[in-house]
Amino acid sequence: MHIAKQLAIFLDNRPGTLARLADAMAEAEVNIYAISTSDTVDHSVVRMVVSDYRKAMHVFEERGALVVEDDVLVIEGSNKPGSLAHIAHTLSKAKVNIEYCYSATGPKEKFGLMVMRVSDAKKALKALNS
Repeated sequence: MHIAKQLAIFLDNRPGTLARLADAMAEAEVNIYAISTSDTVDHSVVRMVVSDYRKAMHVFEERGALVVEDDVLVIEGSNKPGSLAHIAHTLSKAKVNIEYCYSATGPKEKFGLMVMRVSDAKKALKALNS
C-alpha cells in the first residue's frame, strides 16, 4: 500500500479518443497501472495511475489536454469477501472520507489492486498500516 499520483485527463467524448491516449502512453513508454473513465455529455474524464506521471503529464499537456494530478492510495489487498468493508471501517474510524475508488480483480486471483481517493492520504495510510 502506498500513496501515488493519479492523473485526471479531460478529453473529448468521441470515438478514437481513448485509442489515441493509449497510443501516446505506449509511444512515451509509460505503463498504465490503473485506469477509470467517466463521461458527461461533451467530455470524458480519464483517471489513471501510471509508471511515470511526470512524463505522462508532459505528453498530455503537449497535446493541449487539461490534466490534474491528485494523491491517491494504491492498495493491494486480498480478493475475498469483506476486504473492502475492513478498509472502509478502518478509514471511517480514522475520520477519513473515501471520495471515490476503482478496482478490478480476476475472479480467481488471490490479490487485487484498488485505487482510492481519500480526504487525507497520509492519515489514511497511517490508519491502514496500524
